Amino acid sequence: MSPNAWFSLGATFAAIGVGLGAFGAHGLKSRLTPDMLAIFETGVRYHLIHAIGLLAVGWAADRWGGNGFQFAGWAFAIGIAIFSGSLYVLSIAGIRWLGAVTPLGGLAFIAGWIALAVAAWRAG
Repeated sequence: MSPNAWFSLGATFAAIGVGLGAFGAHGLKSRLTPDMLAIFETGVRYHLIHAIGLLAVGWAADRWGGNGFQFAGWAFAIGIAIFSGSLYVLSIAGIRWLGAVTPLGGLAFIAGWIALAVAAWRAG
């Protein structure tokens, strides 16, 4: 994807994250237990952090060029889907087995940050 596409995806994911955060704070507060609401909020927090990570991927790819940033971008996007997505479904629907896949999203986040660091290092 192009640097502009990564930046646009990051901004879109950030908007979705803010919307989900507001939904959790206003729409779910009275419907979820405090424990489940905390799980939902953790999903939102990591969602937003990694939306900013996607902005960084777009910026870095535009600044330095090269394809090394692609892996980082895909890892962040997949991490948001798996990590945050599983926490959203777990907290709202109570599907407990999703807790087993959440760490895979965390690994994707870690891999994305490492890939971003390596791509920036090689570009400099």
